[in-house]
Amino acid sequence: MANSLDAMFGGQPSAKPGNGDASGLVKDTSTANFQRDVLEESRHQPVLVDFWAPWCGPCKQLQPIIERVVTEGNGRVKLVKLNIDDHPSIPGQLGIQSIPAVIAFVGGRPVDGFMGAVPESQVRAFIDKIAGPLVDEAELEIEAALTDARTALDAGDVNTAADIFGAVLQADPENIVAMAGMAECMIAVGQWERARDLLSSLPPEQAKDAAVVALVARVAQIEEARKLGDPRALEQDLAINPDNHEARVNLAKILNVEGDREAATDHLIQIMKKDRTWDDDGARRQLLQFLDVWGFKDPASVAARRKMSAILFS
Repeated sequence: MANSLDAMFGGQPSAKPGNGDASGLVKDTSTANFQRDVLEESRHQPVLVDFWAPWCGPCKQLQPIIERVVTEGNGRVKLVKLNIDDHPSIPGQLGIQSIPAVIAFVGGRPVDGFMGAVPESQVRAFIDKIAGPLVDEAELEIEAALTDARTALDAGDVNTAADIFGAVLQADPENIVAMAGMAECMIAVGQWERARDLLSSLPPEQAKDAAVVALVARVAQIEEARKLGDPRALEQDLAINPDNHEARVNLAKILNVEGDREAATDHLIQIMKKDRTWDDDGARRQLLQFLDVWGFKDPASVAARRKMSAILFS
């Protein structure tokens, strides 16, 4: 029936909902009040008009369904009921020949509709078409909070980021983005052991998350770097023997976990320039491991790929 009504009403586009109140979503109207209750109100949010009659059995089946769905929508649409026996002129003007009939009004005009006692799933689909899908406000708040936390962490405000990630985990204990963010905060303040324990406690499905995999690799790099000795000693070795590639790789690993990604990259690039055959192109393979952890869009990754390409394709 919706297609025929589209043709009747010129196929006007549906509109997004307004900011409806959770009360007064369902009401009866009359011929005298139709202008106010439907045409004017539909300029603020979609209004469904249920044309019915007391003798209509299918109407009695549909009304509790559509009233429940509209009420659960928390103001996405309003429902106005018109008894056609008491007020026959408007359904006559709209060509309503059988009931129940539901017509959606948007912007003061009828835009779509259906007839018959359709199941609840079709009622929900119809309202989604007219008003847009139902938005989970709690999910939106969590997404906004996670964005704020990431912004704070990227700006170096670890405490604020950790507070926000913690609040999200209180509301949604299984939120993998917040878990990964909390682990990243721990790493940022040197508590990599706690981060390791948190990450290792995740169930298998969450452990496959890309952010978690990268953080696990990052913790492993930290653990490895802690066993590589004093970076100053490595620098002294390289001053004496610049071709000590093993020492240079170890220094690059230490610089990486200390956050000096540019210097770590340059040490590995230097090896690649001198000897691509060393350790079966080990410097390039090590740099690729760094890039996996840094992330594709990280500025250090972009710069490293540019330097590596200059060698590989020169």
